[in-house]
Amino acid sequence: MTIKKMKLAPILLLGFILVLSICQTSAHKYQEFTVANDELEDESSLLTYIVHVKKPSLQSKESLHGWYHSLLPATTKTLNQKRIIFSYQNIVDGFAVKLTPEDARALEEKEEVLSTRPEKIHSLHTTHTPSFLGLQPSQELWKSSDLGKGIIIGILDTGIYPSHPSFSDEGMTSPPAKWNGYCEFTGERICNNKIIGARNFVKNSSLPFDDIGHGTHTASTAAGRPVQGANVFGNANGTATGMAPDAHLAIYKVCNNNGCTQSAILAGMDAAVEDGVDVLSLSLGIPSTPFFEDGIALGAFSAIKKGIFVSCSAANGGPAYATLSNEAPWVLTVGASTIDRKIEAVAKLGNGAEYLGESVFQPKDFASTLLPLVYAGALNTSDDSILFCSPTSMENIDVKGKVVLCELGGLVERVDKGQAVKDADGAAMILMNSQNHAFNPISDVHVLPAVDVSFSAGSSIKDYINSTSTPTATVLFKGTVIGNPLAPQVASFSSRGPSKASPGILKPDIIGPGLNILAAWPFSLDNSTEQFNIMSGTSMSCPHLSGIAALLKNSHPDWSPASIKSAIMTTANKVNLHGKPILDQRLLPADVFATGAGHVNPLKANDPGLVYDIETNDYIPYLCGLNYTDKQVGLILQQEVKCSEVKSIPQAQLNYPSFSIRLGSASQFYTRTLTNVGPVNTTYNVVIDVPLAVGVSVSPSQITFNEVKQKVTYFVDFIREDKENRGDNMIVQGSIKWVSGKYSVSIPISVVFM
Repeated sequence: MTIKKMKLAPILLLGFILVLSICQTSAHKYQEFTVANDELEDESSLLTYIVHVKKPSLQSKESLHGWYHSLLPATTKTLNQKRIIFSYQNIVDGFAVKLTPEDARALEEKEEVLSTRPEKIHSLHTTHTPSFLGLQPSQELWKSSDLGKGIIIGILDTGIYPSHPSFSDEGMTSPPAKWNGYCEFTGERICNNKIIGARNFVKNSSLPFDDIGHGTHTASTAAGRPVQGANVFGNANGTATGMAPDAHLAIYKVCNNNGCTQSAILAGMDAAVEDGVDVLSLSLGIPSTPFFEDGIALGAFSAIKKGIFVSCSAANGGPAYATLSNEAPWVLTVGASTIDRKIEAVAKLGNGAEYLGESVFQPKDFASTLLPLVYAGALNTSDDSILFCSPTSMENIDVKGKVVLCELGGLVERVDKGQAVKDADGAAMILMNSQNHAFNPISDVHVLPAVDVSFSAGSSIKDYINSTSTPTATVLFKGTVIGNPLAPQVASFSSRGPSKASPGILKPDIIGPGLNILAAWPFSLDNSTEQFNIMSGTSMSCPHLSGIAALLKNSHPDWSPASIKSAIMTTANKVNLHGKPILDQRLLPADVFATGAGHVNPLKANDPGLVYDIETNDYIPYLCGLNYTDKQVGLILQQEVKCSEVKSIPQAQLNYPSFSIRLGSASQFYTRTLTNVGPVNTTYNVVIDVPLAVGVSVSPSQITFNEVKQKVTYFVDFIREDKENRGDNMIVQGSIKWVSGKYSVSIPISVVFM
């Protein structure tokens, strides 16, 4: 069996940093300016800057464009209209423009200009998952939410492959009357009743077609229609369905093979808000940065003010701590977990030992005969990179007919390692995880017979190679296996907290399926009729939560974005299918910096009982408490603010459904306010899982709700206890739960001792 040569990007690029390009659009009702490179003097000296201005009194787009045009320095007057790439109106006040650093400094001196900064680089960060998450036609959430009917999910990604069966509109209703978007595929108001809008914001790409596959995969995960017989190489066979299969999709292409520019992302978010989306899904981000410099955070704040829920990927920097993207408390930050499906393969050694791993590519014509086994690191001791099986290091290396043991890492993609072995005439590959990624192998679509195994297994295989002069091995293929009791488990690559941008807010918020996720793909990988692919990353977990948010928004149209987030977080699972605490890649209990509130439970989120709501004005004292300047807070809020006139609050005082405490010798006192969205005349009692060496008191300990939407505030004291009670632990965790009958409204606590 051979794999069809890929015309798109490789299968998965965990932590793939894209070089960003300047983007443009020919979108209907959205004004932009094209850049003619041959007309710009000294093009190499020009950078793209995001310019934020004070809120203008002008209303029409034409007037705004003219005003933005007038602000540019005199040195650009003959060419300035061609310098402006995008102008923004709905999420931020300002524009994107190509300038020299000198021109940018001159522009920032103008009274009307709040900031001028170079745009930042952003990186791109399922058959079985609906069943794994409990979503079934007979279950209450899919019924009460009408499968997401009438909800519009905006996907900012690499575009879409519109003719895929996952995007069929058979039986779907027309888009709601509020839809204000446009389809560049058809030149009309809609593409079909599934993909109701598709717009391109990428330079040198006239239509929003997906030339990578990432956007097609994420869109179908969020809202793909049911497609029977979905599989990859015959594995993971079943009916592929998105989380909200009857929701509409609005596509905004902001990334391509060359990357995703901040200017294009802002333009896509600006258009999505104007178009009338209900949910925004962004599987991309930048490393931690202050919120006033983070384009996604800025756009998301304007979106939530209009009632739009924003779901973002946490990034793929794990298992290292403090590696998050998208940390703003007004977005849902989504980490990645495993599901209970594996596509198993086995590395069998000549001594009879077998080591279980995974691989999507499982050729039926590969014999199970033992073959000579070699460790790549021993093939050329003068080249340290050869242990990673890099293409350059494997040149002129003869491994004909052998099984090659390669190590993860070395800035070489996993599939590329297999290609290097294949090019050197190797028969098969065993790919061992790094020590950091431990027991968390990924199912890859390899180009030769291969198996991904744990670090422990790989170390044992190396020991075997060193123990005999004639080591042998083969790869056995076991196919799809469902029912892993350790699921969900935190994926090793999923970025961890604590948040750098705001340590007093616990992030990530939630984890959801992100490892080995099957979803739509623009072409078949094996020359069959099935156009699906298996990918891994927080890019995959984010659209799961975007689709779930769409269901909740339809089931509870009066809930705010903060209420939806609270419902998701306070009902999250803390245990795996075996009833034990969720584990990390080391098979040890995962901490809250890995899991956030826990693993999403959509059915419970639909009926949380109580929520922690946040009004948009509640963020003003929080942002002032971050010691941002008035101008920086104003950039986020899109309004003038004087923090000297605001009673600022510590970060942990925001009415967030978690606590992240940095505890010194002094006790700390906070409040939280609960809103009843469940039955009336219901009494809740508090249950505290007290963190080690921390005294926690909650008052009152019992609350009765007599009305729907009734709000009640409770008080929490955190008191540091003797060090002897905690030993060497500098970080401890616990929880506060409000319990009444079937309801258990839980928020996690993280305490860092200072």
